[in-house]
Amino acid sequence: MKSLLTTANVALVIGLVSQLLFSSRIVLQWIQSERAKRVLVPTLFWQISLVSSFLMIVYGILRHDPVILGAQLISYAIYIRNLQLLREWGKLSPWFRAGAYAFPVAMLGWFVAGNQHFSLRTMLGTEIPGGLLLLGAVGQVIFLLRFVYQWIYSERKGESTLPLSFWVISLVGSVLILTYAIMRRDAVLVIGNVFGTVVYARNMVLLRRELRGMPAVVVQNAASETEAIS
Repeated sequence: MKSLLTTANVALVIGLVSQLLFSSRIVLQWIQSERAKRVLVPTLFWQISLVSSFLMIVYGILRHDPVILGAQLISYAIYIRNLQLLREWGKLSPWFRAGAYAFPVAMLGWFVAGNQHFSLRTMLGTEIPGGLLLLGAVGQVIFLLRFVYQWIYSERKGESTLPLSFWVISLVGSVLILTYAIMRRDAVLVIGNVFGTVVYARNMVLLRRELRGMPAVVVQNAASETEAIS
């Protein structure tokens, strides 16, 4: 039994659960979009994203992977903001909201303090090849930019929405992260990004069809908003 409870195995289980949740949110969004014949993003998408992101923060800590950890910390904040824009954050249990703020902070504090299983000092001393680290960092930066872009776009519109550019950036970032994951032999990232690339491409197709079916004036206004953000 002791041999099974290694840090690597625990990290693998947490990572797989996280990716299962991430995949379930994409499936949920995909099914609803296919039924509506246009891209829809339900509130549950952001709620699942938040829980999944916290698990990935823990996974990044256990893996001593700065690329994963840094990306998920930023994503976590953006997921909360989207729930606020949807006016759903205040509807959640006060205990859940308090935990959503406290747990990541407590986990990071524990990480900085360090123990025999994980520590900031160990992560800083991890010998990931520079080129590979750069690839992963670029992939994660691009992947994060999709939510930064979406965040700015949503703030200007005053509602949470996912424009076509979001899915394009998602696809590019996912391919780069998938390459990084394969080279790092990270099964968790591989599983998550293989499925994600298919869904991102499909959402691009659905959204392009939706835009083609919109009146010319509406399409022109949507294009103008995208150019203004760019």
